Amino acid sequence: MSTFAKRERLLLADLLETAGPEEPTLCEGWVTRDLAAHVVVRERRPDAAGGALLKQLAPRLEKVTAEFAAKPYEELIQLIRTGPPRFSPFQLKQIDEAANTVEFYVHTEDVRRAQPDWSPRELDPVFQDALWSRLERTARLLGRGVPTGLVLRRPDGQTAVAHRGAPVVTVTGEPSELLMFAFGRQNAAKVALDGDENAIAKLHESKQLGI
Repeated sequence: MSTFAKRERLLLADLLETAGPEEPTLCEGWVTRDLAAHVVVRERRPDAAGGALLKQLAPRLEKVTAEFAAKPYEELIQLIRTGPPRFSPFQLKQIDEAANTVEFYVHTEDVRRAQPDWSPRELDPVFQDALWSRLERTARLLGRGVPTGLVLRRPDGQTAVAHRGAPVVTVTGEPSELLMFAFGRQNAAKVALDGDENAIAKLHESKQLGI
């Protein structure tokens, strides 16, 4: 049976293939080729992927990512579509779902929402609930560095506290949109913000959202 992570993986691969290697994305400084290389390195080169979190490994990550970005674009797309190598932990369905559902959803939207004529996808309630479950677990990590209090709120009233502090800004939207906001894509997220005007402005400009 197909999983959310697998579905988003294939959608991302299709979008990257259709877009071509030099289209803009929401990831600052990255075109589609760079994004494709990032996805491949994350799954296939754990010796370098840790550079996203550890400064000591950052130069290695940059070097390895550049090497993959230099490969034929079609090869990168195929590596994304076929998934991680045989003995990768990402081959396990539980790990794939836990680690890649949000990763592939956000990067799919990074490609879609960089286009001027984009419109929100119609996501089914089960997928929205799955995204909310993951957002609840990671909200404090994603919001740990923001300069205000931050509460994420679904339209049905469910909330997750991303950062304790004052003044508090409440961001309301569907889980898919809250994820985009919490991952630092504030200007591309369809959400409503409520709170002190100065705090809202600081939050919108903050580079501290996300991992």
